[in-house]
Amino acid sequence: MALKSDRNEIQTDISFFMNEEATRGGIVSLSAGGSGAAMDQGAALCTYTAASGTRPLGVLLNDMVNLDLTRQHINQHKDEVQKGGKVTILRKGYVVTSSLSCATAPSAGDLAFVTYSGNIANSGGLPDQTGNLQVGVFLSSMDEDNYAKVEINLPNQPAPSA
Repeated sequence: MALKSDRNEIQTDISFFMNEEATRGGIVSLSAGGSGAAMDQGAALCTYTAASGTRPLGVLLNDMVNLDLTRQHINQHKDEVQKGGKVTILRKGYVVTSSLSCATAPSAGDLAFVTYSGNIANSGGLPDQTGNLQVGVFLSSMDEDNYAKVEINLPNQPAPSA
C-alpha cells in the first residue's frame, strides 16, 4: 500500500481513465487528452510514466487491477478499479504516501517534485520549461516505514519571469 488513509481531499477529478496496473499514491500525468468536456471520453488517459514536457494531473487515489471478472469481484473496500476504468485523482489536498524517490531524506517545508516514474521527490524531478516541476510541499519527514505527508497543489503555475 502506497497511500495511508490520513488525507484531506479538497479537490478531486474523475474525468480520466487509466489503461495500466498501478498502485495508488503516486503522481499521474496526462497521457492523451479527450475532446470536449464530456466526462466519459475514453481517450482521456493518464499514466505514471511521464515524459519531459508533460503536466502532472495529481495523486492517483485508486488501485488499478487486472482481474478476470468472470471469476472474482473487484474489492471495493480497497478502492480497486479494473484496468481501463475511470480513476479518481487528487488535485488539491494532502496525502501520506510512500511513493517517494528522495535522494536525501525530506524535511517539512521541502518542495515536492514529480519524477519520470510518478514518484514524489524533494529534488530533481521532471523538468518543464522553467526547471523542475513542483507538485506541492512536504509537510513532514519520512517515518520509519518510508511514508511522508505531502501537500498537493495542482495545477500549479510557473513563476512569472522577471
